[in-house]
Amino acid sequence: MTRKDEPPASRLDDAERRDRLRLARSENVGPATFHTLLDRYGSAAAALEALPALSARGGLKRPIRICTLADAEAELARAARLGLRLIASGEPGFPSLLAHIDAAPPLLYVAGQQDVLARPMVAVVGARNCSAAGRRLTERIVTGLAEAGFVIVSGLARGIDAAAHRASLATGTVAVLAGGHGHLYPEEHGDLAREIARTGALVSELPPDWEPRARDFPRRNRIIAGLAHGVVILEAAMRSGSLITARRALEQGREIFAVPGSPLDPRSDGTNRLIRQGAVLTRSADDVLEALEPVIRRPPSDPRAEEPRLEVADFVDPDDARGLVTQALGTSPVEIDEVMRHTGLPAGTVMQVLVELELAGQLERHPGQRVSLV
Repeated sequence: MTRKDEPPASRLDDAERRDRLRLARSENVGPATFHTLLDRYGSAAAALEALPALSARGGLKRPIRICTLADAEAELARAARLGLRLIASGEPGFPSLLAHIDAAPPLLYVAGQQDVLARPMVAVVGARNCSAAGRRLTERIVTGLAEAGFVIVSGLARGIDAAAHRASLATGTVAVLAGGHGHLYPEEHGDLAREIARTGALVSELPPDWEPRARDFPRRNRIIAGLAHGVVILEAAMRSGSLITARRALEQGREIFAVPGSPLDPRSDGTNRLIRQGAVLTRSADDVLEALEPVIRRPPSDPRAEEPRLEVADFVDPDDARGLVTQALGTSPVEIDEVMRHTGLPAGTVMQVLVELELAGQLERHPGQRVSLV
């Protein structure tokens, strides 16, 4: 599904794809600001030209660091040596469901069989230190989903993730990486990654040589949830990455499926709590298939379609408008709609100020169309 006023997906020329890579790799340009800038300026080249003035108005006291042409070409050359394909959001082949989430990745590097990204997916995630019973149940659920035609997406982690990938190698599975393709994590899953690439795909939004850090795993989890119609969670403790995936899935309007476990096993505390909070109690693949049947017939919603578009007439730049927006913000996240109501400013003016503040390193974006001061 495309936005009403956007053209059908078309393949970018090399110059625009390279400029989008430069824009995405420039300082303080997160996914939401990337899409806002592209909406406003129409091309990545024009957005790149605007970055210095926008960041200066946001309060940055030095020149913003813009990814150079040489750096972008070096990254593309490294990707080519690894056999990766770069797909930009809006191009044919970019996963449709993922393109419509809040803060969708501007670009994806893909290894393996790109065609699996066009098939319906279900995510399966869970504990790294899973039990033998959890592993067997994962294999049973995944086999049933694969036989029904679903590609299985997970995060290449130890435990449940690895079991889900292995159980769906013959039918197609997608691994979302927390780092770049040149730095697989964990390293011992190198052989598994090569097996996945034969019938499925590995994807990452990060540069090929990016080493994963702790904060990269929640970013990866939003992509896992964004690719899938629903997320099945097995053996998740109360403080686990799997529950972060569940939160991202809820924010994206996805179905949540939780496999119950013993109340004596802390690995099931998170999944049991999800069931209490309304997740679908899942005993087999049939429970997932029954709940997803009406969902897969529904076109994906686009959170960005509800965002105000940045029309030229809205791009007034008074200092008092910037002051009002800044005063409405604090260190606690607040919805952008609330900022608009509080200030009474035109939507385009508020959106411009938010972009300027983020480019200056003063604004942090959060899931659910929320923002806060750094």
